[in-house]
Amino acid sequence: MFRPLPRASGYFRTDYADELALIQTRGERVSLAIFIVVMTALPFIASPFLLDLACQVFLAAIGALSLMLLTGYAGQISLGHAGLIAAGAFTTGILAREINAPFWITLPASALTGVVLGLIFGLPSLRLRGLYLAVSTLALHFIVIYLGGEYETKRGFSTGIMVDKPAIAGFALNDGRIWYFILLAFAAATLLICINLLRSRSGRAWRALHAKETVAEALGISVARYKLLAFVVSSAMTTVAGCLFAYYRGFVSIEAFDLFLSIQYVAMIIIGGMGSLLGALLGAAFVTVFPYAIESLLKLLPNVQSLAADIFAVNYASFGVVMILFLIFEPQGLVGIWRRVQDYFLLWPFKQKPLAGARK
Repeated sequence: MFRPLPRASGYFRTDYADELALIQTRGERVSLAIFIVVMTALPFIASPFLLDLACQVFLAAIGALSLMLLTGYAGQISLGHAGLIAAGAFTTGILAREINAPFWITLPASALTGVVLGLIFGLPSLRLRGLYLAVSTLALHFIVIYLGGEYETKRGFSTGIMVDKPAIAGFALNDGRIWYFILLAFAAATLLICINLLRSRSGRAWRALHAKETVAEALGISVARYKLLAFVVSSAMTTVAGCLFAYYRGFVSIEAFDLFLSIQYVAMIIIGGMGSLLGALLGAAFVTVFPYAIESLLKLLPNVQSLAADIFAVNYASFGVVMILFLIFEPQGLVGIWRRVQDYFLLWPFKQKPLAGARK
């Protein structure tokens, strides 16, 4: 009797149940179990620096997943991601400072802020495309940063808004390990939400919009509705990430949300691999860890003290070079590399043959 390869793939699924199952094979179940064990044990053996780095990756993953929905699947270009994170962070900071609002109020308030901003700045997408749409979303960043700066100035918060750690049942969340599990849970929840959205009617509509708007409209898809929905969902997720950022860092300042942050999030989905949630996660981890890796390499050079003032410039330059290299030599991103490695081991000792008529 014929049996498919150990790991189900697009070529070996035989019914809709296989297509809809999140975990399809024994190998995936074992891999997931190992991953959960590793992620659970990590905070108890990692140094404070690695713990903080992991938390940064989880925060970045939430933002990267939300941007992947908007750009990688719905095809709507956005350069205002840093502005949305700032909007969520400032909403949290202002509510916490002005009315001493607890965590269970600031979090939904931040999400509501994202919904409103998604509606407002999603409207230009009904008329604009490409570069013009990107510029219109860039205006979001400058407006939010301007309003946040005005609030800091008028309230006398010259060094930023201090945000107290949230408390649950009278217990303050101060420990880094607790924040590790909180941010991991939010990142996992965001991933599950994105997976289920893409398996729904909305996800299919977004893919159709990305492919060709005219054809999607001819098929009966409400282009305006699903464009706005993509902006609303993505914006709400991003502002939630901003709320978590404010609580985790303990302060909010406009200096933390410069334009380079938006570029970093765009780089995450490009380097990770457009149109892939796994690519968003890989890109978030890569872009977050990359500056620390460059700094560690520079420390190995002789006369490292003389290079201390140039580390920031080297990080910028290296980041630009890496983006160019990925765009030229690996347009499918890190997820493309992962799939090739995976296919090699799954098909070994056989080789994957090209389709008939394809170039060899």
